[in-house]
Amino acid sequence: MRSRKRIYMGVILGVLALSIWFYFGKEEKTKSIQIGVSLYLEDDTFVEKILSAMEQEALAYEEETGTNIILNVSVANGSQRTQNEQVKRYIEMGYDAVCVNLVDRTNAAAIIDLGVFEDKSIPIVFFNREPVAEDIMRRDMVYYVGADAKQSAVLQGESVVECYHKYPKLVDKNEDGVLQYVMLEGEMGHQDAIMRSDYSLQTIVNMGVPLHKLASGTADWNRKRASVLMEQWTENYGDEIELVLCNNDDMALGALDILSKAGINAAVFGIDATDVGMQALEEGALWATVDCNSQEQGQAVLRIAADLATKGTLSDDLELTQERYVRVPLIKKISPSLG
Repeated sequence: MRSRKRIYMGVILGVLALSIWFYFGKEEKTKSIQIGVSLYLEDDTFVEKILSAMEQEALAYEEETGTNIILNVSVANGSQRTQNEQVKRYIEMGYDAVCVNLVDRTNAAAIIDLGVFEDKSIPIVFFNREPVAEDIMRRDMVYYVGADAKQSAVLQGESVVECYHKYPKLVDKNEDGVLQYVMLEGEMGHQDAIMRSDYSLQTIVNMGVPLHKLASGTADWNRKRASVLMEQWTENYGDEIELVLCNNDDMALGALDILSKAGINAAVFGIDATDVGMQALEEGALWATVDCNSQEQGQAVLRIAADLATKGTLSDDLELTQERYVRVPLIKKISPSLG
């Protein structure tokens, strides 16, 4: 009887041990981290693609590591004050990392300082809208993911020259050897807008194609605002417009909306390779764009945030430049339907 009792006790202890192992093993496998994401604006097509890539990568990261990632996304609607409050709330709520698509690139220092909480540095990953370098290096656990604005502009300029040499009569409609152009710029004072504008023009001229500026204006990366400007320019210049240079695809599509309505043929060039931009490219409406690799941007943003939140270090396979930057590769895309 006493030996049977020992057997029963052994079975009970074994079941308890198995239950404890299963419970804590499951807890470890289903560990969760919270990542807060603050976007500068809601209706930016390219940023939406980056966010979609982040969500996909979160699922892949969970499959790979067993860590469940909870993404909480908020939108600042163009207000830096609102964005600061969003980041502050994430940090006070104990989020493990924060990813920020800045409203004002000169305001990163305030957000970075928010990330020092109870003697702990919260990882902050900026993306798509680049802070000044001094802010990125302000403390540890701060990174930036994005495309090289200068390179995207150079590739746009090269695409213009390539199309000009291949289809000279389609581009230079009056055959005077000079391209009459208008330019839709992204945002007043924004580094990417300045670089995309300046280096695109510089590349075209340096490659031997003369330009004559008809008009330029700021449309804040927005399709509707680009349409408003383009409507004014078609009324003022009509068929004189030969080339439309745009800092992004959304503005290029806004220009195409008005050009099509006015019955004016002009060579329109964008940057970003958004889904709608690529559709217009395939149809031959958009002459060329530059793929700024939203997929790799989103993957890198999520991977950095998750690695720092779970391990405090980055994976060895992540390529960094200047210690804190991930620059994704860019590819120029020219329409197959021209001519």
